Amino acid sequence: MKIRGAVLHAPRDVRYEEREAPKILQPTDALIRISAACVCGSDLWPYRGINPVTEPTPMGHEYCGIVEEVGRSVTSVRPGQFVIGSFFASDNTCAHCRYGYQTSCQNAVPVSGAQASLLRVPLADGTLVATPGIPSDDLIPSLLTLSDVMGTGWFAAEAANVRPGSTVVVVGDGAVGLHGVLSAKQMGAERIIAMSRHAPRQKLAREFGATEIVTERGDEGVDRILEVTGGTGADSVLECVGTAESMMQAIRSTRPGGSVGYVGVPHGVELDGQDLFFSHVRLLGGPAPVRRFLPYLIELVWDRKIDPGKVFDLTLPLSEVAEGYRAMDERRAIKTLLRP
Repeated sequence: MKIRGAVLHAPRDVRYEEREAPKILQPTDALIRISAACVCGSDLWPYRGINPVTEPTPMGHEYCGIVEEVGRSVTSVRPGQFVIGSFFASDNTCAHCRYGYQTSCQNAVPVSGAQASLLRVPLADGTLVATPGIPSDDLIPSLLTLSDVMGTGWFAAEAANVRPGSTVVVVGDGAVGLHGVLSAKQMGAERIIAMSRHAPRQKLAREFGATEIVTERGDEGVDRILEVTGGTGADSVLECVGTAESMMQAIRSTRPGGSVGYVGVPHGVELDGQDLFFSHVRLLGGPAPVRRFLPYLIELVWDRKIDPGKVFDLTLPLSEVAEGYRAMDERRAIKTLLRP
């Protein structure tokens, strides 16, 4: 059997083409009929050639949909259920998983190939979470965000130790940064300063809970944050980009004793030990353990207390996936939703 999906052949060469359909390979696998997928900001690293592409690669790691088939060992989900899973499959039973770091699972398997009509998910019992029922179509975009970007924004806020009444800065106005704003709002932050130069993203940041916008970047951005915080710096800073400039901007915008939650995949980031030592800033980050947060975030979306799906400002049929990549690469779209 064949399916069609997104395959990256070379930088800026994404094709919607036929490939072998996934099938159950292990008794712990599940097959998901994709209801919606999307293009992630991290997909742009290989798309732009920053991460090397050495062979045709099926793309996509954000997914939700209906369980079509399960392996004989799977007990927590069943065919016909609507499920969401993390971009890393995990057993959810090893020591690292029990501490809540499922993306560091001792048996972790990256999930890929979700920009297609059908997806194999390994370690289904530890990876997939079913919703209370089959969602209405308007909930699907928000539920899809929980597979990565909303869960990643939530982890950034948690890692940055956001507390009720705190002052929070969000570095990065992509989908993760915007969801970091939404997460900080849910966690009770009093001031949320979004660093953004783009009017549509500023508007959505304010909808999600930003109280202020800072347009400056780099040293100027740090100076501006210090100015608006009375020379102190922020209690919590969410680093949602992954460049050397954004990381240093985050650290230097944080008050002594404050925390940086960094979730942008680092590219070219090197930290000076002496500077870090004397900053008195806590750092915690990495690939977000989305699986830890899925049950609670599903509840928030299901009860319509949050609407993270607003981050999708371009919806395309999966057959037009190449345009979805181009639009995000050229910053004509914040995030592209793909419908098989």
